[in-house]
Amino acid sequence: MGFSTDAIHAGQEPDPTTGSVTTPIYQTSTYVQEALGKHKGFEYARTQNPTRIALERNIATLEQGADGFAFGSGMAAITAVTYLLKHGDHVVASNNMYGGTFRLFDKVLTSYGLDFTYVNTADLAATKAAFRPATRLLFVETPTNPSMIISDLRGLAALARERHVLMAVDNTFMTPYFQRPLTLGAHLVVHSTTKYLNGHSDMVGGIVISNDPAASERLRFIQNAVGAVPGPFDCWLVLRGVKTLPIRMERHNANGLAIAEWLSRHPKLTHVYYPGLENHPGRALHASQASGFGGMIAFDTGSLEKGAAVLKRTKIFALAESLGGVESLISHPATMTHASVPRAEREKAGLTDGLVRVSVGIEDLSDLLGDLEFALAAL
Repeated sequence: MGFSTDAIHAGQEPDPTTGSVTTPIYQTSTYVQEALGKHKGFEYARTQNPTRIALERNIATLEQGADGFAFGSGMAAITAVTYLLKHGDHVVASNNMYGGTFRLFDKVLTSYGLDFTYVNTADLAATKAAFRPATRLLFVETPTNPSMIISDLRGLAALARERHVLMAVDNTFMTPYFQRPLTLGAHLVVHSTTKYLNGHSDMVGGIVISNDPAASERLRFIQNAVGAVPGPFDCWLVLRGVKTLPIRMERHNANGLAIAEWLSRHPKLTHVYYPGLENHPGRALHASQASGFGGMIAFDTGSLEKGAAVLKRTKIFALAESLGGVESLISHPATMTHASVPRAEREKAGLTDGLVRVSVGIEDLSDLLGDLEFALAAL
């Protein structure tokens, strides 16, 4: 089936009891069993829930993966991936990624005997050099958050597979509508379903999609054993959002490209980061592995003071963390989403104190441009 058809129907059969075309919200904690050892495939809601299963099958289909595992947040999904590792294992990770992921790796998991090397994964030679005999996971973002660094997914997958290393890709920015890392060789894809998949800023969740049988078997156990699962209503909200994912992503992309091009001509901005700009490093590579550029943009105002002045003046772009909703948001990565990343590491990846990140929504383009024009007048 086509992507839009799958977005609406995959994993979602009409309800056999009522014929409802919308997957019901199975708001239950447990299920009656007919006799000892005899049930209808459902025992306890942490282990199985029909609404959650529908979501997992839906996103797995869209990512062209074999199995899906939903979690209570994007960070819970990433944590589940790291539970595939053991004490003494080594991870190679993109050095410019979501600050919460870095915080988990650097401030939590190192205490449990995992070792991390952060590298610019756009540099295949540097990434290859970072591998060790103990390396068991390559964790990648492309485009990165927020500097939009582009990595070669096919090349990285080849490096990982020849070394028998799992490769996981955070695909939250692109969604499976624009980019499907599993088809390019990755083993695992993670999403914060809070973002574009849901698209309406009204829930928190995450998901892991797997094409690796051994990883799937272990993730199924981890999901049940750890129990960081989403509730059925949150799963239903993502299913509802995914139905409009294709048309929303087209609008995010159109608005994002137009705004990035406008920002690139602004005389007071030192850098504009957006993979759709002709002069963006890695643009051709991105276009070879993705079908769109998305709605995430970052631009450098030159200083913390100038960035703060811009953030103070927007009316439509709301000052808030998160991204991927229908409404436009604006944020300051150095003090918000990436505050846990050391300054030296931030600046190495272009994440300066003057950097501002915007999540472009689906409002009227003229209104968004007018809002930014007024805000940037502060410069």
